[in-house]
Amino acid sequence: MFDRVVAALFGGGRGPADDAADRELIAEMIEGVVDAVEPRVRLESRYRDKLAPGIKAAIAYLRAIGREGLEPVLLTRAAWNDDPRVNAFFATADDVPRCLGRSKELRGFFDNPANAAQQEAFALLGMLKEERTVFGAELQGDTLRQDVAQVSVSFSGHRLLAPAATLAAARLEIGRRLILRLAQVALSRIVALDMKATELQQHKAYLAARLRVLNLARDGMEGIVKDPATLAGDIKAVETELKGTVEGYIETKGSLATMDGYLKRIGEVFSHPEQHLALTHTPLNLTRMGIKTDDTSGAVNALSLTELTIGEKTKAAIAIVRCPRSELPPKEDLIAQAERYL
Repeated sequence: MFDRVVAALFGGGRGPADDAADRELIAEMIEGVVDAVEPRVRLESRYRDKLAPGIKAAIAYLRAIGREGLEPVLLTRAAWNDDPRVNAFFATADDVPRCLGRSKELRGFFDNPANAAQQEAFALLGMLKEERTVFGAELQGDTLRQDVAQVSVSFSGHRLLAPAATLAAARLEIGRRLILRLAQVALSRIVALDMKATELQQHKAYLAARLRVLNLARDGMEGIVKDPATLAGDIKAVETELKGTVEGYIETKGSLATMDGYLKRIGEVFSHPEQHLALTHTPLNLTRMGIKTDDTSGAVNALSLTELTIGEKTKAAIAIVRCPRSELPPKEDLIAQAERYL
């Protein structure tokens, strides 16, 4: 549904989003987002006008990401010795083909008869970066000091996504997934609001039943064994909680039940895409043992680390990579490796 939008934003060669073509692009992206998130907002006659500002902001932001010139990294055993990025990302040279072999998406790409002649694939590599303090030896001047606090950097959870035959096709698929991420956040907010309304409705029903029980206790025989003042206090507390719950339910249901409520949630997400997707570049110097260092005179992996932040808590180190078919281990090798750990 986003093919033309993705091509315009991540295909390169586009200017600022202020001409007639981009107005058409905004309209197409609005329809794609509505289809993906909540088609019923079309019942609101002005849904395009209400979504346009947020969609325009998202397009400008995504276009800036699309202009990022990420140089593909060749993933081979040999590259582990020659490329500081591969050496930093993988603990050993053997880990490179293992990563390729474990990827179902990459195997599916090469197993596809349409790609029988394809000798390599481009894909997005995602990893979790971990930093921890360790103690080791360090030469300070002419003195070798032991137990010096150092920062060790390692990468784990390697995953390959969006394999494609060309770099251009891989960039388009990555761009499509970025747009779908924003749509996912918008839909999640609508679903969360709906769940909140359901929970409030259930709690309202519970409190109403609880209040009836207390009133029956007050007017019945329980006053013989329970202080009436205590019953009155319990009734007042439940009445107060019920009043707040009813008000919350009315507010939540009012914002959810109207198409304006849906449009507002979608607009909030697409108006501030940087809160849900952020790409950063950080210079990083690591020794061959994965220790952070400021000394670049020796054998040091000097790289610019690209990280993609998704939401508030999730951050992944990423790279666009080239995956040669020849580096993909046979499936039997993976099975044998797995059996050794059983």
